[in-house]
Amino acid sequence: MITENQYFDGQVKSLGYQTTAGKSTVGVINPGEYEFGTAQKEIMNIIEGELAVLFNGKSDWETFQAGSFFEVPANDSFKVKASVQTAYLCQYR
Repeated sequence: MITENQYFDGQVKSLGYQTTAGKSTVGVINPGEYEFGTAQKEIMNIIEGELAVLFNGKSDWETFQAGSFFEVPANDSFKVKASVQTAYLCQYR
């Protein structure tokens, strides 16, 4: 089954799916700044574009380009800034 997700008045959209490895979503983030919370560990793979990420408890933004990834633990939060439309694959583990 494929699920549709929409956040921040449609500025972030994704399609969710399940495999034997677990749940994943693939989506697009429009330019802007957004804050997300996690229930499970998330592995964010940047497919196209780039994201600046501010991890919870940190004061400096880190930039992730296409082809890179970052991880966020369960029950945490993080902020992202996109200057261009950015495609991602998020794996929940």
